[in-house]
Amino acid sequence: MTYDQADELIRSDPKNGEALQPYVIGKDLNQRPDCSASRWVINFRDWPLDRAEEYPDLIDIVRRLVKPKRDTNKREQRRKRWWMYAERAPELYAAIADLDHVLALSLVSNAVLPVRVPTGQVFAHRCAVFARDGFADLAVLSSSIHASWVIRYTSTLETRINYSPNDVFLTLPRPENTPELAELGKRLDTERRELMLGRGWGLTTTYQHHVHNPADRDPAVVKLREIHTAIDHAVLDAYGWALDPEIGHHPTKIGTRWTLSPQARFELLDLLLEENHLRHDQERG
Repeated sequence: MTYDQADELIRSDPKNGEALQPYVIGKDLNQRPDCSASRWVINFRDWPLDRAEEYPDLIDIVRRLVKPKRDTNKREQRRKRWWMYAERAPELYAAIADLDHVLALSLVSNAVLPVRVPTGQVFAHRCAVFARDGFADLAVLSSSIHASWVIRYTSTLETRINYSPNDVFLTLPRPENTPELAELGKRLDTERRELMLGRGWGLTTTYQHHVHNPADRDPAVVKLREIHTAIDHAVLDAYGWALDPEIGHHPTKIGTRWTLSPQARFELLDLLLEENHLRHDQERG
């Protein structure tokens, strides 16, 4: 439902606000300047039916619009628990219960970048949600080091990637967080948010049409590139690697990007793979 529809339900009965939440989809993260949810949903979580019925306005909507479809679902549990989300991801929401923010990115995107968004929302299954809110983590996952690993080890479609957390997040041997990374992550979040809100740009527009565009010399865009360059150097320093990243506009499998040179990426991926194997061997004892 729209924000206005949710707002009307809450104004008619403030108790409805307990079961209404913003619903974030990948398109919101990619295209909205504030990365906010464009719609709201009724979320009864794992509540029993008698508790859901304490919200008569909301259960009536679900009974009218959802139950008829669930009644024909092949899965018995989905027919029996028609008022609940089919994919509730309880482990995720338990993991982020004590966080005010999380890092999230669209699984299908050209940007390959997370954004820092508030919790208290329902995230669509096409969003990758990282149960961490630190600015150092934001910096590492916003680096060309992370992007290079992702582009190498996940599937691509034209100029977009299909982000697979199991293939590229869990396997990436991340460096130790440092105060410098935390400072740069906060700068990135602040400067990028100001730019996107001021220009009305979403994440895709900001990067695909401006940051990664060699012809764009807008001072605000140049400043954002400089922050990303500093992040890349800080991440390499955190690994302890003396690698010259030769950062600039370079070709990649998903188009021209502000990133490491092809030769530097080749060397980087070798180092990351070696580190991945080393940590795997250490974990095995």
